[in-house]
Amino acid sequence: MAIEKEVLDQLLAGRDPQELFAKDGLLDELKKALSERMLTAELDDHLESESAGGTVENRRNGSSRKTMLTGTSKVILDIPRDRAGTFDPKLIAKYQRRFPDFDDKIVSMYARGMTVRAIRGHLEDLYGVDVSPDLISTITDAVLEAVVEWQARPLDACYPLVFFDAIRVKIRDEGFVRNKAVYIALGILPDGTKEILGIWIEQTEGAKFWLRVMNELKNRGVADILMAVVDGLKGFPEAINAVFPETIVQTCIVHLIRNSMGFASWKDRKPIAQALRSVYRADNAEAGLAALEAFEEGPWGQKYPAIAMSWRRHWEQVIPFFAFSAPIRRIIYTTNAIEALNSKLRRAVRTRGHFPSDDAAMKLLYLVLNQAAQEWKRPPREWTEAKTQFAVIFGERFVI
Repeated sequence: MAIEKEVLDQLLAGRDPQELFAKDGLLDELKKALSERMLTAELDDHLESESAGGTVENRRNGSSRKTMLTGTSKVILDIPRDRAGTFDPKLIAKYQRRFPDFDDKIVSMYARGMTVRAIRGHLEDLYGVDVSPDLISTITDAVLEAVVEWQARPLDACYPLVFFDAIRVKIRDEGFVRNKAVYIALGILPDGTKEILGIWIEQTEGAKFWLRVMNELKNRGVADILMAVVDGLKGFPEAINAVFPETIVQTCIVHLIRNSMGFASWKDRKPIAQALRSVYRADNAEAGLAALEAFEEGPWGQKYPAIAMSWRRHWEQVIPFFAFSAPIRRIIYTTNAIEALNSKLRRAVRTRGHFPSDDAAMKLLYLVLNQAAQEWKRPPREWTEAKTQFAVIFGERFVI
């Protein structure tokens, strides 16, 4: 409901416009006045209910002052009291010291990668509010329940594509700061929408770990994964095919190219990358293998033999790529979806240095993913054509 112009004119009369949004300005005054008015109305209703119910006689008993933190400032409220002490306001509970928007503000800043120290400084500079690190941790820890629910939520039955990737984070564990891997599964649904299937933190990977992840996905409702795109994750092919035997495991071409660059000197990387294009842009697997052999026998293959050896080690997981048309190939080998996602996560992680626990890392990663959800959920541009190809290649397994 819109506020009438006459009311606004009365509120703004004689006021400096610059003071409206300032600390203790008009907005803070309105918060205080409206809150106190609502509390008074709550007490009136409470006293009327008790009187109608024939309970012990009760009446007003003055007020007490309480400092409340809001999303923009702190407000001192006069909380009305009753003589019998039975009044427990719903707007502001007895032991509540923060408006809900204050908690939302802190969670939002945390999700943007701000450290606890930076959040404290921000609140102090802008709002004159001194907030303890423990309070910030308490507010953000409330997210952990949502993380547990999210990680156990039901999933769709069919995912045409699932990208499995990892980023490294430093986490304190048993008194030592250790490098741990955060594994992320990004699925593409038949309509092209992207969805994070889960996040797992593990110090070491292997078939047992991936078997546990695959069984978890199956128990949450996943019946089929048409293609899984990975970066040489240890024990992954055996684990996924044990649970989803028809899934095609595809090595991520971008990661394979990057690994190849690691064997070459900086000045040679650009021409080597150009030479490798003939391998992954070949029309079919036979032509791709012929291009790899030509690269191997050429000057770059002779100078850096480890590159061709790396491609040959992964060739069984490279071959599936050639069965698809250009639109699907682009979606697979560019991996823009998960790369964009990982870049946001890395930026947030970089500001932290290290995390005190796995839960602290999971909390931040979950919040960052939710903060940027609208950016990474959109379908790939090539999905309309790719969807038709999937339907032809996989037939009844491609369930829309």
